[in-house]
Amino acid sequence: MNITIWNENCHEQQNPKAANIYPEGIHGQLAAVLIESGYTDVKTATLDEPEHGLSKDVLDSTDVLLWWGHIAHDEVDDEVVDRVAERVLKGMGLIVLHSGHHSKIFRKLMGTTCNLKWREADEKERLWVIDPSHPICSGIGQYIELEREEMYGEHFDIPEPDRLLFVSWFEGGEVFRSGCTYQRGRGKIFYFRPGHETYPSYYHPDIQKVIENGVSWAAPVHTAWQQYGNVEPLETILEKE
Repeated sequence: MNITIWNENCHEQQNPKAANIYPEGIHGQLAAVLIESGYTDVKTATLDEPEHGLSKDVLDSTDVLLWWGHIAHDEVDDEVVDRVAERVLKGMGLIVLHSGHHSKIFRKLMGTTCNLKWREADEKERLWVIDPSHPICSGIGQYIELEREEMYGEHFDIPEPDRLLFVSWFEGGEVFRSGCTYQRGRGKIFYFRPGHETYPSYYHPDIQKVIENGVSWAAPVHTAWQQYGNVEPLETILEKE
């Protein structure tokens, strides 16, 4: 499987705390996690590369795309967003992480604002497993506990998920739908909430396991491409008197 990890890679250049936690960038940490889990074809792409590192050739060879963005959503070129959306509709898996909820690509595929409440106050987060039979939840206990994270709270303006996998509770009292799956065209989409740039959430074994499971789940199903539009009949149509 060919995996591409996209990260705007801005906080790591501008915020010393983020750079200290993720010295190789969030994309570098995610790549290391997936390589360690056994994936061999893992590449990264960032905002400042030509075409944001997401040329047609790169996307055509990508089975699953991971997306992390935050402060530079508006800098992502609309042509690239359309290119990614087309690949998802044709079968490429998409995993949207944390503040990627406001990315152009996620909002385009959801068709809503994807707005939410938020607060950064070093709060405990407990992600409760809602659907323990789902493959993305494989190997996870009843919940995942993070000592400190940014709070996201309801209402989360997204369409009703195909499957709701995780619901978060935060120390300040809010709850949030933190793990949601969708299908758009032939492509599978997984939104997973944890991952603020100033917290080491992507070093947590259970968070890593969920992302590994998500990549496996989102992989394309290779079946014959469907024919659309005007078609010739499969059988002879008898003339009617």
